[in-house]
Amino acid sequence: MRNKNLEGIEQAMKTLFSVELKSPSITTLPAFQYLPKIPSKNPSYTPTKTWKIHAKAKGFNGANLEKQKFMMKEEKKKRMKEEDPDDKIPDVVMERMIVRILFNVGVPLATGLGLLQVFSVIKEENLWQVPRWLPFLTTFITFGASTLGIAYGTLSTSWDEDNKGSLLGLEEAKKNWVQMWEENDDDDNDKGNNI
Repeated sequence: MRNKNLEGIEQAMKTLFSVELKSPSITTLPAFQYLPKIPSKNPSYTPTKTWKIHAKAKGFNGANLEKQKFMMKEEKKKRMKEEDPDDKIPDVVMERMIVRILFNVGVPLATGLGLLQVFSVIKEENLWQVPRWLPFLTTFITFGASTLGIAYGTLSTSWDEDNKGSLLGLEEAKKNWVQMWEENDDDDNDKGNNI
């Protein structure tokens, strides 16, 4: 009984794969492409028609993609050549900036969060009746200082690769502040001359 069922299925599959198309307008049937190959008892059997998709839509082939990648690489090379070498920040200076920014942001932020916790404990233990405005004021000041720490961390870093700079960076901040505004004025003058 089972062998007859298998033979019937096998025969049906053979007829499915051996169907020839009469109409020239139908060239593909993608459903047949994905049917699994069933081993048959007759190894010399080959279907009369092989189904495969013949669509080659423009924009979906690899040549176009390769051309786009090549063009993007060429544009990137041009931009790198046009860039002024003075615009690139050296790695040593960048690392110093990151450390200073993290310190100048992290210390006020941790202080603000710590003070909020201290005020909460004082109020819960009824040690002192903390006025409502005090946590708001300390949060405003410490979180504001944390926000300004980003700018100060950048400006207080020595922009010279060889000079490490001072601990607080006040001298560097004064020097870098003036230098930053001079560069900005030069850029504005250059734009005005080009118009």
